[in-house]
Amino acid sequence: MNYKETVEYLFNSTPVFEKTGASAYKPGLGRIVDLCDHLKQPQDRYLTIHIAGTNGKGSCSHSLAAILQHAGLKVGLFTSPHLVDFRERIRVNGECVTEDFVIQFVERHRSFFEPLHPSFFELTTAMAFEYFATQQVDIAVIETGLGGRLDSTNVVTPLLSVITNISFDHTNLLGATLEEIAHEKAGIIKPGVPVVIGETSQETRDVFISKSQECHSPILFADDLPVITSYDIIPDGGMRYQTTAFGVIESDLGGFYQIKNMNTVLHAAEQLLKMGIITDRDIVSGLAKVCDKTGLMGRWQTIHYEPRVIIDTGHNVAGWQYISKQLSQQQYDTLHIVFGMVDDKDLATVMDMLPKDAVYYFTQASTHRAIPVDKVLQEGIKRGLNATAYTSVREAYTSAIQKATSHDLVFVGGSSYVVADLLSE
Repeated sequence: MNYKETVEYLFNSTPVFEKTGASAYKPGLGRIVDLCDHLKQPQDRYLTIHIAGTNGKGSCSHSLAAILQHAGLKVGLFTSPHLVDFRERIRVNGECVTEDFVIQFVERHRSFFEPLHPSFFELTTAMAFEYFATQQVDIAVIETGLGGRLDSTNVVTPLLSVITNISFDHTNLLGATLEEIAHEKAGIIKPGVPVVIGETSQETRDVFISKSQECHSPILFADDLPVITSYDIIPDGGMRYQTTAFGVIESDLGGFYQIKNMNTVLHAAEQLLKMGIITDRDIVSGLAKVCDKTGLMGRWQTIHYEPRVIIDTGHNVAGWQYISKQLSQQQYDTLHIVFGMVDDKDLATVMDMLPKDAVYYFTQASTHRAIPVDKVLQEGIKRGLNATAYTSVREAYTSAIQKATSHDLVFVGGSSYVVADLLSE
C-alpha cells in the first residue's frame, strides 16, 4: 500500500471516533497494553509529559513542546485530531511523522493488531509511541484523546501530569456531572508524579485533591496562583503578557482563551524549571514561536486579510464563552460567520451565544458526525439570525468571501472539522 491507501485502511478498518462518534470509543487499557507489549514498551524509552482536560490541552501541549524544543531537546508531540493530514498527530520537533513510517508500521504489525481489533486512536497511539522511540526523542508531550483514566495514552508514567480544565463535553461517555468528568480526567494522575491543574470549580477541586492524596502526588492549582498581571493583543494576532515570574512574554497564539491556558503552561513550565530540564529563557523564547516550532493551526488564526479571515477550532460551550467575547471586540463593518457543529456538542447553548448582528453561512463538515445543516438553520431561524444554509464548508466560505468587503471580518468555526475542511481546500 502507498501512503494514501494506508491512511484509508486505518480509517476504514478500525473504529474512528471522528467518523462515527461514541460507537468508536473503546474504553479500557487492555488493547493498548497488548500493543505496547508487542512493540516492547516503546513509551518507556523516553521521558513524557501527559496532558488531559476538556479545553486547551492542544494549545498547552504545543506550548510546552515549543519550550522544550528551545531547550535543545528532541521533542515528540502526540495530539488529535488532525486538521489536514493524518501525520499532524505525530510530530518530532515540529516535523510530521514520515509517510514511509506510517506505511511500514502498518505493514509490519497488521498481522498482530488485526485480530486485536483496536480502535483507530489506540492504533495511532501505539504508532506514536513507536515512532518516538525509533527517533530517540528525549521527551514526548502526550495529549489524551477522551477522558484520561481509560484513555489509551494512560499507559505512560510521566514526569509531569497536566489537567487543563473540566467542563461539559462528551457527557455520554465521561459522565453527566462535572465531578464524574473530573474523575475520568484525574485518572492520569500517577503515584508520586506532580500534577498541575489549570482551572477548577467547586465541583472538581475535591476530586483532584482526593486522587492526588491517594497517589501521594504533589498537586498545584494554577488558578490559585495567577502569574499574569496584564495582557494586550499584538497587532499580528498574538498576545503580550506581563508576568510576575518571567517579565514580558509574547506569544504567537491568539484568542482570549489563551490567557488561562498561558497561566497553566507557565505553572507547568515552572515545574520543568525546578527539575532542571529548561531555563527561564527557554520559556520566554519558546512561547514566542509556538506555531513555527510545532505546526499548530486553528487557534484564533488569521489566514487572510482584506477581508480578514479568522479560523478557530473552539467547538463547545466553554470555548465559545471566549470566542463570542472576542468577536464582540473586533472592528469590522460586517461580521460574516461560517458555522457548523458535530453531533455530541450542545448546539442550542452555543447558538444562544452567537453574535446577533452577524451574517451566517451555516454548513456541515464532511464527517458523518456533522449536525445536518438544515437542523442548524432551524435553530438559527428560531433565534432570528440572518442565515443561509450551505451543504459544504467550501460553498459557505466562498459565499462569505464573495459578499464580504475589505473592511469586513469573516470567522470560520464551530468545529475542528469545519476548520479542517476549509484548510483542506
